[in-house]
Amino acid sequence: MAEKLKILKFPDPRLRTVAKKVDKFDKSLEKLTEDMLHTMYEDNGIGLAATQVNRHIRVIVMDLSEERNEPRVFINPEYKILNKESLASFEEGCLSVPGFTEEIIRPDKIELEWQDLSGEFHQDTPDGLLTICIQHEIDHLEGKLMVDYISPIKRDRIRKKLSK
Repeated sequence: MAEKLKILKFPDPRLRTVAKKVDKFDKSLEKLTEDMLHTMYEDNGIGLAATQVNRHIRVIVMDLSEERNEPRVFINPEYKILNKESLASFEEGCLSVPGFTEEIIRPDKIELEWQDLSGEFHQDTPDGLLTICIQHEIDHLEGKLMVDYISPIKRDRIRKKLSK
């Protein structure tokens, strides 16, 4: 049975930890992704990185479907920007920065590589929301947050509100 994990909130310094590559594809990895999906659904998120639940390995879960029935797991995800000029602006929210959304501009043409739960490699050129979400979650694995894309004044205001 899936367990709800505690999501770290900004400005928790553990959110700045760079995640390590997964090299063991076992039952504990399966259990972690199950728990992460459960946590993401419970908190009405569309994506969650292992870093956000204080597990510092390169694991992301996601479900962008309306019905919330298309869970996706990305192990060791990496992307390359295919066109630096092709940008998309999106109103992003984050389970680690609850109650705030910010307009973030990101590349919208990327090539994605990842492994599945059995360690098999996959490659895709996602589009739309998936492209934005992948970059947002991979940022978490790199110790970067959406608040890093906004002005220091706004970031401080958010930090103060969430620190209360």
